[in-house]
Amino acid sequence: MSEVTEQRSVPPVGEEVHMPAPSVLPLINAAALAIAIVSLTISWYVVAAGLIVFLVTTVRWIRDVRRDIADLPLEHHH
Repeated sequence: MSEVTEQRSVPPVGEEVHMPAPSVLPLINAAALAIAIVSLTISWYVVAAGLIVFLVTTVRWIRDVRRDIADLPLEHHH
């Protein structure tokens, strides 16, 4: 009977699901691109400002994702 009890104990913990930290970068990135596209008919200065913000947030977003991936345990690297 003790073997049955031991087999019904808590199952081993499976692999944890890794979720990225919340970030506002995707929202700012999308808004900057939308502003750049819409402002094509308004002003080239607004287009330039939108594209600069878009590029800066893209670089920061990629950097954050790369850092997040590097923090994973070694057996998760593919």
